[in-house]
Amino acid sequence: MVIVNNAAEAVVRARDVTFVVDGRELVSGVSFDLRAGEVVALVGPNGAGKSTMLSLLAGDVSPTRGSVEITGTEVGAWKSGPLARVRAVMLQHNSSNFAFSVEEAVHMGRLPWDIDADRDAALVAEAIADADLEGFETRDITTLSGGEAARVSFARTTVQTTPIVFLDEPTAALDLRHQESLLKSVRALRADGAAIVVVLHDLNLALRYSDRVLVFGDGRLVADGRPAEALTEELVDEVYGQSVHRLQPEGIAHPILIPV
Repeated sequence: MVIVNNAAEAVVRARDVTFVVDGRELVSGVSFDLRAGEVVALVGPNGAGKSTMLSLLAGDVSPTRGSVEITGTEVGAWKSGPLARVRAVMLQHNSSNFAFSVEEAVHMGRLPWDIDADRDAALVAEAIADADLEGFETRDITTLSGGEAARVSFARTTVQTTPIVFLDEPTAALDLRHQESLLKSVRALRADGAAIVVVLHDLNLALRYSDRVLVFGDGRLVADGRPAEALTEELVDEVYGQSVHRLQPEGIAHPILIPV
C-alpha cells in the first residue's frame, strides 16, 4: 500500500531533542535517524519517554530544545495537509463518542488525499481485511471492544498510505493472534519501503519483529541497535530493574527473554 524511496535514505532526523514539562525533562538530548524500509521499536519502562518521543517525531508537540526533521524539513514547518500525506499516527487510546461505522472510521484515513472513489474503496477494503475486520464494516465503533477498536485505528492509519508510520502501543489491547497479525502487517509495510516507529512494551515482540530498537530510560536514549545485540540481560536489568534469562531456543531465529 505504500510506495517509498531508497531504503538507505534517512526520512526522519532527531537531533538533541529535549522536551520539558513543569521543569521536568520527559525527553533528554535524544538523537537518531529513521530510515526508509525499517521497523524501529521504542522500548523502555513506564514513564521512560517513549510515547512523548513518538509525539515529538510526529509533530504533535514541539521540542523544547533540539530539532526533528521529516524528509529534510522541520516538522513544525509542515502544514497539516502535506504532513498527513507523509506520516500517519496511530495513537495509544482509540475511544470514540460518535457512532460511525467501522467502514466510515477507516475511510477517514483517506481524508488527506484527493477523492478517488474507486481507489479509496479498494484501499479501505484492503485495510479492513489486513486488520481482520471483515464482517465488521457496518458495526458502530462505539460498541467495539478495546482490541477491536485498536484494529480499526490501525486500519485507519495504514489506509492513509504514508511513507512514514508512527504506532503508539498498537498491540496493547490485542490478543495473541491479533498481536502477531498486526506486526506481520507492519513488516509488510516495511517490505513496501515504509519507515515505521512502533512503541512496544513486549520485548519479545520487539526482538521478533523490529529491525532496530531504541531503548529509553528516564527520558534518555540508553541503547540503539539491532534487537538481539541491544537487549542483553544486563541492559534489561539496568533499565527495567527486572532480571531476565535470555534463551535461544533451537529452530528460532531470535532470542527470548524470560523474567526471573
